[in-house]
Amino acid sequence: MTNPSVEPKASCPLMSKTQPPRLVSKDGRSLMHNSGSPGSRHTCFSALRDMWGTWLALRWRWVVLAFCGSFLLHWLLFAVLWYLLARVNGDLDVPNHDSPPEGHVLCVKHVNGFTAAFSFALETQLTIGYGTMYPNADCPTAIALLALQMLLGLMLEAFITGAFVAKFSRPQKRCGGILFSPQAVVCEVKGQRCLMFRVCNLLPRPLVDVSVSAVLYQHHNDHELLQTAVEFSIDNLGPRPCPLFLSPLTFFHPLTQSSPLNNSQSHFEMVVFLSASQESTGSGYHMRTSYLPDEIQHGFCFSKIKSVHEKHCNKKETMHYFSTHPCPLTNTLDTLEKEHVVVQLNGEGSDFVE
Repeated sequence: MTNPSVEPKASCPLMSKTQPPRLVSKDGRSLMHNSGSPGSRHTCFSALRDMWGTWLALRWRWVVLAFCGSFLLHWLLFAVLWYLLARVNGDLDVPNHDSPPEGHVLCVKHVNGFTAAFSFALETQLTIGYGTMYPNADCPTAIALLALQMLLGLMLEAFITGAFVAKFSRPQKRCGGILFSPQAVVCEVKGQRCLMFRVCNLLPRPLVDVSVSAVLYQHHNDHELLQTAVEFSIDNLGPRPCPLFLSPLTFFHPLTQSSPLNNSQSHFEMVVFLSASQESTGSGYHMRTSYLPDEIQHGFCFSKIKSVHEKHCNKKETMHYFSTHPCPLTNTLDTLEKEHVVVQLNGEGSDFVE
């Protein structure tokens, strides 16, 4: 069978057609947008309705910028309120706050300008202690404004702190050391043709209860997106989770007559989902990737692993786990046609297209 990885794409008419956009990137990012949104206004309202999810989806640079901006705006807002209180109460007209006129009650001592009001708002929010500026207990308005600032400030600090903790603890952000093979392969295992991919764990600790699932996405002529489950297993464990994730693991899917890949169209996208947990804390790890038809090497197999105890410093040195070498397929097209198995991986494997 011809190897599609070395054959020019122009020789295959099915692959030369315009293909639908990718749904999931190789590093697991979702590239699919909601097609039901009529415009940017609807998107903005959706983001406001789900502020927590929108916040967690932001990049770190925007989170840090929002963190600094929210506190600055909070201090600025209450600096304006403290300044207005001092102006309405007549404190700005008092030349010496240490000896105010008889009968005049100062709301905040030594707040005689906007800069002083901003400094007082900063001291109140951060609770760094009052110096010469402090609120007067004989001014009820000042006490009420002080309580309002403290309540809103505590709510803001709780939201910011919770968002930072949530972003640090997101399962997909802890998976930087879990690598999928850039390409999948089709080779024979014990006389059975199989689709295989490999996963490597570079984390400093092993993972447990590793489970893998895959979904085959196919676009039809009426723009309908068909989803079909693809079962993968490792060695003799079958569909059961792998109890210990050392490095690496090779998952395979037999291309039998009942396999959804046998009758797939020329273009498809297979999205692979990996879930695992950390043994010491029970924290969840979730990672995903996808494979297009031109990312599947036909007639290749992964190189054997010499040792799982080798330690590598970076991802580049670990890529030799994903190296492949030619592995001729013994089953001919005639044998496959007699068994009525139509392999459509990468648009090849049969003389006709369903």
